[in-house]
Amino acid sequence: MVYLDNSATTKPDPEVVRVMTEVMEEIYGNPSSLHGLGGKAERLLKQARERLARLFGVSPRSLIFTSGGTESNNMAIKGVAFQHQGRGRHLITTRVEHSAVYNVCRQLENMGWEVTYLPVDEKGRVRPEDVEAAMREETVLVSVMHVNNEMGTVQPIPEIGRILKRYPKAFFHVDAVQSLGKREVRPREWGVDLMSFSGHKFHGPKGVGCLYIREGVTLSPLLVGGGQEEGFRSGTQNVPGIAGFVKAAVLAERKRKEAAPRLCRWKREMMEELTAELTGMRVNGDVTEEGGAPHILSLSFPGLKSEVIVHALEEEGVYVSSKSACSSKGEEPSRVLKAMGLDDETAIGSIRISMGLSTDHGEIRHAIEALKKVIPRLQNVIKGVSR
Repeated sequence: MVYLDNSATTKPDPEVVRVMTEVMEEIYGNPSSLHGLGGKAERLLKQARERLARLFGVSPRSLIFTSGGTESNNMAIKGVAFQHQGRGRHLITTRVEHSAVYNVCRQLENMGWEVTYLPVDEKGRVRPEDVEAAMREETVLVSVMHVNNEMGTVQPIPEIGRILKRYPKAFFHVDAVQSLGKREVRPREWGVDLMSFSGHKFHGPKGVGCLYIREGVTLSPLLVGGGQEEGFRSGTQNVPGIAGFVKAAVLAERKRKEAAPRLCRWKREMMEELTAELTGMRVNGDVTEEGGAPHILSLSFPGLKSEVIVHALEEEGVYVSSKSACSSKGEEPSRVLKAMGLDDETAIGSIRISMGLSTDHGEIRHAIEALKKVIPRLQNVIKGVSR
């Protein structure tokens, strides 16, 4: 099996599994309990938070553990909107955000907030000047993702952060779920107020995430109860999951500098060989090393349907996806690809190939050969039907 759907989820690293198993077996106390076993769990949480803080160059108190990227995004956007609605009820985001941001903004629109959805260029990138042009006196939040989950384009987060420093009443949220282990992540240096992460995207466990909240930022909590996680996220912490999350983050960042050039090289190999061999193929997004993530490659085959391609490749032992895994079961063309200017036929015929830190070159070669076999066969079927 060749697994190339790592943007949907990754296989947990064996070291992560080992750490989580040890914690579940030995440190099973409630971190809020006063006895020794609870104290042991509390100390482990403190150590994990401090280790993650060093990785990001931030304060330990600014890191709140969550159930994943969706909760982190909801906490950031709704938390700011509800807490600071006295300042204004205007939000800014882009047309290419993950549904965990885009649909939150849609929900807030139904509750009376006004949202500006910024356009992107043909590579899927928003222009920083468009962000500034959309700013208003009543703008309370700007939310722009770092790495796009469908086509890998990297947004100009540092540039947007510099612009927003001139607007101190507005907060800056970044969905960085696809970033860790592939691109550098420096929230404080980039002027980011809130940044979301999810463990299962970088060979950690599912159901565990993190939200960076710059010190001094106040949010209305989504979950209230015992006041855990600085009062931002009540509920007994998932200690084994958090231990696995932090272990995976450390490993991913340690491997990033060595892995990124290799993944870029393999992505370029796939693009060049498939472009030469397959007719009608389109490459989507920014595929340069500077402007694109190394692990994601979006390809379109107009006239074909992505679901058919995905299943045909599965028969060859290759697992890829169509658009975001969170929305891939829908029959509508990708909202993200259409925002870049693709027509319905091209967007419907798009697949996403996404590598992980454990991907090897033999798997890439297998995938290339499978695509060279499958795509012409499907195109011939379509030609035969249309005659």
